[in-house]
Amino acid sequence: MIEKSFFPTALLDAPACQRRVNTKYFGRSQLMLAPVCWILLQLTLTTAAWSKQLPAQYFRLLEAGIAQVGKQMDTQPAPNLEALSARPGWKRFPQSILAAAVLYAKQHPANAHYRDPKMLSLAIGIGDLLATECEKNHSETCFEEEWDAHMWLEAYRLLAPELGEERRRRWRRSIEAEVAPLVSDAMKRQDFPWYNTPYIGTSPNHFASWAALMLLSGRVFGNKDWENLGARILHRFAAEEQAPDGYWGEHSRSGPTTGYNHITFTQVAFYWEYSKDPAALEALRRATDFHEHFTYPDGAPVETINDRNRYWRVDSWGHFGFSHFPDGRRYAEFLTGFFHGDDLTMDDLGRLAQDALYYHEGPTEPIPQDQPHYSYQMSVPAGIRKTGPWVVCLSGLISTQAVNSRFYLDRQGNLSVFHNKLGLIVTGAGSKRQPDLATFFEKLQGQTFHMPISSRLQMSDNSGDRLSLAYNTFFTDLYIPRPSEDHLQLRFVMTGRGEPPPEAQLNLQLCLKAGETLETAAGRRIVLGTERVELGPDELGGWIHHHGWRLKTDPMAQLTWPAYPHNPYADAPETALEHAVGIVSVPLKLGAKGGKYIRPNAQEISFTLTPD
Repeated sequence: MIEKSFFPTALLDAPACQRRVNTKYFGRSQLMLAPVCWILLQLTLTTAAWSKQLPAQYFRLLEAGIAQVGKQMDTQPAPNLEALSARPGWKRFPQSILAAAVLYAKQHPANAHYRDPKMLSLAIGIGDLLATECEKNHSETCFEEEWDAHMWLEAYRLLAPELGEERRRRWRRSIEAEVAPLVSDAMKRQDFPWYNTPYIGTSPNHFASWAALMLLSGRVFGNKDWENLGARILHRFAAEEQAPDGYWGEHSRSGPTTGYNHITFTQVAFYWEYSKDPAALEALRRATDFHEHFTYPDGAPVETINDRNRYWRVDSWGHFGFSHFPDGRRYAEFLTGFFHGDDLTMDDLGRLAQDALYYHEGPTEPIPQDQPHYSYQMSVPAGIRKTGPWVVCLSGLISTQAVNSRFYLDRQGNLSVFHNKLGLIVTGAGSKRQPDLATFFEKLQGQTFHMPISSRLQMSDNSGDRLSLAYNTFFTDLYIPRPSEDHLQLRFVMTGRGEPPPEAQLNLQLCLKAGETLETAAGRRIVLGTERVELGPDELGGWIHHHGWRLKTDPMAQLTWPAYPHNPYADAPETALEHAVGIVSVPLKLGAKGGKYIRPNAQEISFTLTPD
């Protein structure tokens, strides 16, 4: 059993200020301080810059977002959860309750709605609506995901003194009915070898969310068994499950799932709020480093290292977990700047409310996105470099295929190129059952292979970066010299190995924009739409121009549009044109059949990107 503190007492016995963890941040090692010492350090940083935006911006967003909710509920004589949730972006309508509850209950100079009876009335109205819907379901759970129940429980905790005995019993009954099945499932899994999908049969982000919900419901409702079970699982997430590079792998520890990592991070951050477990704070520090470095200047998580999603919106989850650290507060401020009160989704509204509730104010420090140059390399073969307007991510991550799961993409993309003004130009996102979208594929003995079998990443501020990828019949070295403001080069050098395959190919996934013009050196001008486009070497003529950039291509390059990547949620190719990509491909010529076993410099393929 876990004692009152619900985290291992051995951690409490460590002398203050003696716990360390090595993290990389702009090339320097940082000290990880125990909680008491950390607070003392914050008090000494009186000359540092303080955020001028947070948490005030959270309250402004909550005010604007909840006004839309109140207006919509007022227009319906008898509000209906199904109808409300059907509105675009409102699928997670239950999470809106926390926005009203935080505005009512959170005292802060920037919160003009503290103790506002209108906010209390709106929160109670949403909670009663949820209770009514849950009571209709009887033996079935009310919510599709545990995240909705957690937001309702947070609101219950804040508003309990105002609810009255009968309403408290009603809400509690429905919330506990959501938690009970998760407790049973979690108990079976708590001692499994790893908290990854091949072992626990669900995603780690969900398992961590179950644990956070159990911890809070146990704390609020006085159920020590639930509280302790949730705490045990979350302690393990913090102390054992996190990879050294600061992520929680969904399929395995060999690489991150960048977007969903925000969700797991949020649960560990929540655990810290209620436990003060030093292992949680150390995990938050590592994860803050990871997310800061693998976020594009437009706020989107880097897709190249993600094994579940090709794209992800700017994230609202877990900002409060970043706010323990000066750079983390700046990162939270950076992310929040992309949200606008007039178009918030309900899950964003709920998560921003949680951020406001738990945010830790303090000094700020610059983050990678504030710097003209930075580079960061993980212990696994993946890294990122920003040079002026260019951001390049390189990935040699290798993992086994999750053949029977539609949700895990093949790690078949190896590089992405982002430009500050032009956005993502080359994407390294993965796909599934689509080798034509892989950076390389080879056909051998009647099979198609499209993921590397070995890799190495070497990054140098002076000589440039080199990503080496080995396949069955060749290996390639991708060299990226230090780019200038108006020039970035990708140079692939091929070495043949053994008998050359009957077919092999290099592919780059281009983020082409439907409705815009594609121009080629050979004089072709095409407005991109749903119509199939296939341009050979003669029709390209050596370069293409699109969306403010020009790509100089290999003389043998060809281009196809549109290619619809795999959608893991539909288990089928995408159908929306906005998710289509263009493919520039070059056939590989790896040497004559019967030639030498190793054939260095068998082929060189170069691309040069220049902005207008």
